[in-house]
Order: sequence, then structure tokens, then C-alpha cells
Amino acid sequence: MARIRFVRKLASVVGIVALMAVASVAGSVAVPTSAMAQSASSIIVEGNRRVDADTIRSYFQTGPGESLTPAKIDEGLKALYATGLFSDVTISNRGGRLVVRVAENEVINRVAFEGNKKVKDEQLSVEVQSKARSPLSKTTVQADTQRIIEVYHRAGRYDVRVTPKTIDRGQGRVDLVFEITEGDKLGISEIRFVGNKAFSAYKLKDEITTTESNWLSWLKNTDIYDVDRINTDQELLRRFYLKHGYADFRIISVTADLDRKSGGFILTYTFEEGPQYRVGTVEVASGIKDVDVNRLRSALRVAPGQVYNAELVEKSVENATIEVSKSGYAFAQVRPRGDRNVEARTISLVFAVEEGPRVYIERIDIRGNTRTRDWVIRREFDLAEGDAYNRVLVDRAERRLNNLGYFKTVKITNEPGTAPDRIVLVVTVEDQPTGEFSVSGGYSTADGFIGEVAVSEKNFLGRGQYVRLAGQLGENVQGVDFSFTEPYFLDYRVAAGFDLFWKETSATDYSPYDTETAGGTLRVALPLTDELTLGLRYTLSQKEITVDQECPYTWSVATCNAYWGDISWAILEVNGVSAITSAVGYTLSYNMLDNNKDPTNGYLVELKQDLAGLGGDVNFIRSTFDARWYMPVVGDFVLMLRGQAGNVTSWGGENLRILDNFFKGPDLVRGFAPNGIGPRDLASGNPLLGEEPDALGGTLYWGTTAEVQFPLSFLPKDFGLKAAVFADAGSLWDYQGDTIFPNIAGWNDPGNLVNCSAIPGSSTKGLANVCVADSDLIRSSVGVSLIWSSPFGPLRFDYAWALTKEYYDQVQEFRFSGGTRF
Repeated sequence: MARIRFVRKLASVVGIVALMAVASVAGSVAVPTSAMAQSASSIIVEGNRRVDADTIRSYFQTGPGESLTPAKIDEGLKALYATGLFSDVTISNRGGRLVVRVAENEVINRVAFEGNKKVKDEQLSVEVQSKARSPLSKTTVQADTQRIIEVYHRAGRYDVRVTPKTIDRGQGRVDLVFEITEGDKLGISEIRFVGNKAFSAYKLKDEITTTESNWLSWLKNTDIYDVDRINTDQELLRRFYLKHGYADFRIISVTADLDRKSGGFILTYTFEEGPQYRVGTVEVASGIKDVDVNRLRSALRVAPGQVYNAELVEKSVENATIEVSKSGYAFAQVRPRGDRNVEARTISLVFAVEEGPRVYIERIDIRGNTRTRDWVIRREFDLAEGDAYNRVLVDRAERRLNNLGYFKTVKITNEPGTAPDRIVLVVTVEDQPTGEFSVSGGYSTADGFIGEVAVSEKNFLGRGQYVRLAGQLGENVQGVDFSFTEPYFLDYRVAAGFDLFWKETSATDYSPYDTETAGGTLRVALPLTDELTLGLRYTLSQKEITVDQECPYTWSVATCNAYWGDISWAILEVNGVSAITSAVGYTLSYNMLDNNKDPTNGYLVELKQDLAGLGGDVNFIRSTFDARWYMPVVGDFVLMLRGQAGNVTSWGGENLRILDNFFKGPDLVRGFAPNGIGPRDLASGNPLLGEEPDALGGTLYWGTTAEVQFPLSFLPKDFGLKAAVFADAGSLWDYQGDTIFPNIAGWNDPGNLVNCSAIPGSSTKGLANVCVADSDLIRSSVGVSLIWSSPFGPLRFDYAWALTKEYYDQVQEFRFSGGTRF
């Protein structure tokens, strides 16, 4: 019996000690064993002012007939602290009853920021978790202070100091004020690369998103030290080197040293390039008997002897996987294996086709899209719910979603489904603004000053549609146009849309007449492959030209020309005549450029043809060809070769109007004025006397260009200045005009005839009224250019010297063009 009594006393003592030990974790508890029998309803609550006593008691959960155990008291204590409503909670025993005494947190009356000039209150308010009418929490305030500091760090201000203070407003209310000392902005004063031999620092700075600080820093935020951006830049550098065959490339370190003298960080990338590899042998090994290996080889983008390119290897895997899926093997996987030969500097590739695990997509969950419709996201997948899971096709969808430009972030993850062979694809996106209001301005030697106001939206109503409305107003031009594009027409990956336009141009030194054009275009673009695109269109337009020097209808041409000066009969024939053009056409484009905006490697080929005559007033077939090839030569020097050609011919017994001809100038051969080369009517002006005869246009042209572009490395990279030297050659000829001019009063009056034989270098066209100088002489020029990717838009300055020309051609040595969007 003595042993039993001892055990019971020992148990009582242990129970009391355990209760006190648990309670001491968060507050003070002095509860005798008799209190353990009490229920939550018998708890005495003290110190509460705003929180109801029953609300406090509800945190000590007990069921019917249950008592308050030490564990339940501990749970209630932790729950009260977790509410954030109390700064202190004390649990004690008084007269055998449980007493819970609380000290309530003060309530925030308002949250204010002082001293912030570079970051607006609205931006900081979004970051902090402390809000008006919420309890004041020291932990939350500390976290908010750190968030504010991080905001300033992202803006390049690392000397920022944030001090939170409270101002008592009585009745348990306080104002929370964050006093901010912003400090100076610390940007990236210099970016260095250590270990680069194959590519210059100038080129590598093109591949990363971080830039150096300079006098343009007020227009950008990429020149600040940002850890996330630097991590992204490391991946960009790695992909760049792998794309150019440096399979052993590795980054050793990235350091940022604060240089107080320059007021910024010196960012240093240290890496090893390793040797450049080429592709050795390329094989396809299939573990599936019925797979046609030869068919898979045709889908590969790599070939023996070419520089190893990791992007082309990825594309080959993607193409081969799709081909295997088409053969009925939905679960097949294509895995590339590389056998590296260091001595020969080759990588032999084997694309192994294997049967993968049988996993199906149970469903695709779209999360985070607040604006973009679900089906706009789902249509970028080549997979649907119930299909076989294929990681290659999922990665392809993720790239497509990123390329849309609708989202800040896109992430696709997997979650287990309801069965072992089922998975759930979770697509998490964050919408970003896709509308744009722009005011553009520019000047060119051809059009003078011009301005444009445009409103565009590339994700219209969250449906992925593109809409644009723009208006132009300038010295010599004014107009308006509207565009609409549906990227998935009839649920196919086909872009369809229409354009409506109206434009009016005034007479200039290069064309003695006004033009007014109005119409619309229906268009469809079909991506045949990733590089090859077929565009189809139908255009209906009306165009009218008006000669400023109008004469009464009763005047003869001779009288009119004597009064105003000579005007070509070919122009007078169409003066005031509105002609409707109804044309169908196509564009076949093959694009292998490494960068569409600033290419340094690859080529682009375009073939266009239009057939006019499906109704309307004119019948012609117009064909044009344009090809550009870019190739790096030495260091950062890039060679660009260009060839272009065109032909227009009438059909159905109709004559070509002057408006249907080609008019060429500096767009074909620099150094010549707009409409400066090609056939001219010498009866409208004698170039030997300093007069400028009217351009008639031609039906055939060709042109070639050789240009070497190179950076001005002695200037900061962010200036965006490049120079170029070029040589152009080309010709425009073969005027095909009317032989009679019934729209001109007295067109067949012998007194109006011009003696073309008296004008050197011309021939008679149409009753000797148009003296055409038409030569296929090669026009050529050489020159220099300054290309500026300025914050005011792309600007280009060309200065060219004409080497060969006809005496009636019009030259223009200097040419400037450019514009901006702000």
C-alpha cells in the first residue's frame, strides 16, 4: 500500500510540473490539479477592451463533458498569440478557477511613409502587410521594414535606412510611420568579363540584361545591382556559349564590388570557355521496332560538321518526339546522348527513342490568370486532358506562353492525379499590362517631320486578339489606320485579320502631285514550320492623284504648261482619276535570323506576289524578292549582304498606269533622292538646264548591297552607336505607259506634240507627247552610316557618294530617318 501511495503522489507532482512546464513556453500558469476539471465556460477573462470575453474563451476548445487539460490550455494559449491581437497573455489560478489575463495590441490608425521621394507611397503600401484598422504587431512591422529595404535595393539604393515609429492617438490607436532615408543610387559602374577569348566584352554585354550606368540611366532600371537579374544573366551566358559550340563552358564566379569612387558596383563574371566543338556523327537509335528511323533523321536540325548548337539539339528532340507521336507511340521519349571527343573537338550525337512510362494527363489547371481567358492559355498546348503525358510538348507550350507577352511569369508544374498513372498539369501565370498608348515622332529627308498617335492592345478583352488604331500627321502626309488580328482563326494556329487605312500625301520635290489612298486588306498567316510562313491577303483600295497646277479644262496642254511649267502627260493623264485596285497576293517568308531586331547571323528570304484584276480598274501581276544574309566576320564586325528584285506586268490587254510602276531611290541605291533613279519624261524638264524632269517609274528593278557593321567600342555600350560602310548597286528601267491620253484636252492636237528627237537620250512614247529616258545602266554608290539605337527610337544617318548614274538622275548625298515612342 505504501508503494501505491508513493506512486500516486509522484504522478500528481509530475502532472503539476508538466502543466507548468508547458504553460511557461508562452505565458505564466499557476493551475492546481483541481482546475483541470473545469470547462472553458468557467474561465475568467481580464484585461480585454475590444475583444469579447467569449471570443477569448472560444480558443480553449472542449467538447461536451470534457475538461481543460494542460494540453488544451497550451493550445489555447498559442492560438491567442497567433491571432496577433495580443501583446501578452497570462494564465493563472484564482480561487480554483482559471484566469486568462490579456494585454491587447494597439490598433493601427493609419500607415504613413516619410522621406520617400524616389519610391511612391502607393508602391510601398502594396509591399507592407501592416494595414490601417489592423492590430499592431512588432513581428509584422519588422518584416515590413525589411520589405521596404528590399524595394529600395531593387532600385539600386543600398544605403537606405528605414526606422518604424508609432504615434499614440489615444484609445489604443496609433499611427505607424516608416521614416526613410533613401540614400544615393548605386548602379553598375562597370561590367567585366574574365576568361573570354572567343567573344568580346562588347558582344557579351549584348547577351545579358544588366547594363552599365551612364547619362541615360534615368530612362532605364537595368543598371542596378539585382541578384535575380544576375542569376538570369548567368543562364543567358551559358545558353549563348552552348549555342556556339562551347560545351565545356562554365561560370566560376560572379562578384560585385562596391566602388565608392565611381558610385556603383563593379560586376565581374569569371568563366572558362573551353574549346569550340563541332558535331561528329549523328545517329538515331530506336528501341521501338515500328519507328521509321529515316523519317526521324529528316526531322533533326543538326548535321555532321556544323558547330555544335544546344538549341538545335533541343529542337531536334522536339521534332523527333512529335514525329514518333504521329506514328502512334504517344508515350515514346527521345533522349539525346553526346559522346565528346576532346582531341578531335567533336560531339557525336545519338538520339535514342525509348518507350516511356504510361502516364496520362488527368486535367490541366490554370491558376493566377485574372484577365486572360483559360482557353487562350490552353490552346498553346499540343496536349489535352486525357492525352499521354509528354514533357517535350509541355516545355514547348511553356515557351509559347512566355513568347505571347501576356504574362510576367509562366510556370508549369506536375501534381499527382487520382491514380498512379495520372498527373495534373498546373499552369501558374501572372498577367501583365498589354495595352499601349504611344506618341511617335520623327523626321526623314523624304517625308519631313511626321507624328503618330497610336493605341494598341495585344490581349484584347483577355482573348489574345491584337487591336491597333493609329493616326498620322506630318508635313507631307496624314492618315489613319486600324488593324485587328485573331491569332487562332477557327481554332487553328492560323493568324487572320484585317486592316483599314486612309492616307493622303502632298506634293514634294520628288513627286509633283498629291495622292489619296483608302482601302482595306484581309490577311491570313499560316506557319508551315517554325521558320517558313505563308501569308495570304486580299486588298481592295482606291487611289487618286491630283496635280497642284490645275488648269481649266478648256486650256490646251501647251497653254497650261506655259502657264504653270511642264508636267508630264503621263501624270496629267491620271490627274483626278480615281482607280480601284482589287488584288490577291501571298508572301512566302523563310526566317533563320538569330535576332529579328538586331541580327548578326542567319538569313531572311521573302517572296511576294500580287495579282490585281479580280474586279477593279487595273490588271497587273507584281512580284518582288528580297533576301538578306548576316554573318560575323572578325570580332564584332558583321557582314550583311542583300539582294532584291521586282517585276510588274499588265495582263488582259490593259496598259499599266503610272501609279502601278515601281519608284525607287535610296531604298534601292543610297546616294539617290526618292524617285531619283529610273525612267523620266525629259519633256517635263531639261536636267541640263537644272530642271528636274518627272519620274515615270519602271517595271523591272534589281539591287544589291554589301554592308559591314561594327560597334564604336570607344563609346559606352549603352549609347547604342554602331557604324557601317556600304556599297550599293542596282537599276530600275522598262517604263510601260499609255500610248494615247484621252483624259487630256487636245491630246491629239498637232500643236501639242513634243519633238523628242531634239532631246538627247530620250525616245518617243505615245504620239511623241512623252519623251522617255529609260536606261538599264547600273547605278552604284559607296558610303558610311551611323546607326543609333537611341532612347528616342532607331535613328540612321547615311552619307553616300554616287559612282555611276545617268545625267537625269537625282542625287541626295545625305539621308536621315528615325522616330520615337514615348
